Amino acid sequence: MGLPIARVTTIVSLATACLVDAAIGPYQGKETGESALLRSILGSLLKDDIAVADRFYCSFMMIALMLGQGTHVCARMHHRRHTDFRRGRRLGKYDHLIVWTRPSRPKWMDEATYATIPETLELREIRYTIVEKGRRTKTLTVVTTLTDADQYTKEEIAQLYGFRWNVELDIRAIKQSLNLDHVRCKSPEMVHRELWTTFLGYNLIRTTAAGAALLYDKQPRQISFTSTCQYVLSSWMLLSCDLIDPKAIETHCLTLLSQIASCKVANRPGRLEPRVLKRRRHGYKLMQKPRDVLKRELRKGCT
Repeated sequence: MGLPIARVTTIVSLATACLVDAAIGPYQGKETGESALLRSILGSLLKDDIAVADRFYCSFMMIALMLGQGTHVCARMHHRRHTDFRRGRRLGKYDHLIVWTRPSRPKWMDEATYATIPETLELREIRYTIVEKGRRTKTLTVVTTLTDADQYTKEEIAQLYGFRWNVELDIRAIKQSLNLDHVRCKSPEMVHRELWTTFLGYNLIRTTAAGAALLYDKQPRQISFTSTCQYVLSSWMLLSCDLIDPKAIETHCLTLLSQIASCKVANRPGRLEPRVLKRRRHGYKLMQKPRDVLKRELRKGCT
């Protein structure tokens, strides 16, 4: 019927755009939300890593769990949490240290884990304004565990959180360029296989782009993902058909990486595009009933 059957939460590297880990669960039911799925893969984050997250994951328990394993957090303030910069220890304009108090134990957490959660957390809250010509001014409040103002300035934290939007573009690349906006399998087991196979192919493309960037002194995100896909697919055709001399494979791979490195993504700051379709594919109605029901209705209409 076109309804989603699975929910996926991923951890993506800001440096290389590779998929670090992913959690797949049912779309509905207990402990199937994005926060629950993220908690199941927190072990993929290492000590001294910095998790840049959206406001949905900005909670006391989530931050405490990450800090417990040595992972720092930089997240946008949740819209339900009030921020008062007149309180706490002032570090600068709209920049202060504040103490969060541990809430009561949630239903999903057992008592043993709750006992390991600290009663208070000293966090840093900053607020900054984004001003772009031709756009509405936007004010953001970010909370982070990077409390050392001398080592991490307010501007650096704001810039770090600004990189989070790159992950949205990475997820779009997985959905559109790799045709994962709609899964084809039906059973949960096959859906898992389809998703992980696609993730494996995605990481292959990103790793190839990162290798080209390393050889030619570029950043991995400066290289086009779609162009890398096209070059890798064309190279597989040549290698699988034995059209390249085995002695020249190394030279061919180096040439391939050179061509990939030349496909640089244009720098388009402040890009503004309308979210509309240029061409509508067809005028058919949406499928809102099971196929068998529609077939029976179609047979009745024909008789």
